[in-house]
Amino acid sequence: MGLLAACIVIPSATDNKVITITPEFTPTIIASPTTTPIPIIIAEIPSPTVTEALPIETRSVEPLLTPTPTGTPTRTPLPPDGWMSLPVIPSISNTARLIYQRGLESGNNPKAFSKIGDCGSTPTWFLGDFDAGPEYYRLGDYQYLADVILQFQGSFGRTSIASRPGFRSSSALSQLWADPKKCLSGETPLTCEYRINRPIIAFIMLGSNDVWHQDTFETNMRTILDYTIENGILPILSTKADNEEKNNSINALIAQLAWEYDIPLWNFWLAVQPLVTHGLQNDLVHLTWGPNTFDVPYAMKRAWPIRNLTALQTLDAVWRALENLPSVQH
Repeated sequence: MGLLAACIVIPSATDNKVITITPEFTPTIIASPTTTPIPIIIAEIPSPTVTEALPIETRSVEPLLTPTPTGTPTRTPLPPDGWMSLPVIPSISNTARLIYQRGLESGNNPKAFSKIGDCGSTPTWFLGDFDAGPEYYRLGDYQYLADVILQFQGSFGRTSIASRPGFRSSSALSQLWADPKKCLSGETPLTCEYRINRPIIAFIMLGSNDVWHQDTFETNMRTILDYTIENGILPILSTKADNEEKNNSINALIAQLAWEYDIPLWNFWLAVQPLVTHGLQNDLVHLTWGPNTFDVPYAMKRAWPIRNLTALQTLDAVWRALENLPSVQH
């Protein structure tokens, strides 16, 4: 059985300035009037406490195979479809602020984030253009995002050790998936990535390849979240655009975990609902492609520029809130 997230490979703008379009369509990119920004609702979530964490360098590199209790208080579960109305761009809770503060105290880099996911989390597809230079993207009405791009310069185009084609939740916790050239003996992709990059934030974008392994998905995700939080790294969870499991159970679980742990949820699923076929290609799994030209109406009818735009907006909102900077209306 094939891997859901086995991406169709096209050269990225970070590889060269000529992009080969997927056979699905051939866009014509022309200067266009600026588009109206996507309206985003921001909601506040109550805040439990976070347990004490040790600095990364003092922790064992042995892989975590079972979840570690965090002491997070039990919250009232979301209604079955409650996740569908959660905002695309999250607000920041006191829990998130505590995780961030511990990360700073343990020496995590406030200018670095990591990506945990499959091929859709690699720079070719996800955010890589924003390290390549302004000639590779156009912010249009979203010029305020230039600040967060500058703040995290170097993370956008960096290839994470924990982002590879075919990745599912168990892959991040398996020594077999660790890069032997970069990782220490006994490290998993997750522990290796965090040791090397020392990020303050981590985008965790898993689920599409867990369709056939849903029995272990929650346990694996809790292990990933526990280890991330214990090391002072703020997780940003993401819902997925596809519904290969047919009942949206994976997105519902991802949202419930974000709710329970009181951490940011980037509800990408909601962002692509207005698009034709909800931003999915004919296979109803892969996203429709478009360049990161946020001022071109044609491009903004495609899922990939919407994904990169809302990811930047999420990172910006989280960063501004954690640093007590003036917020920007999304």
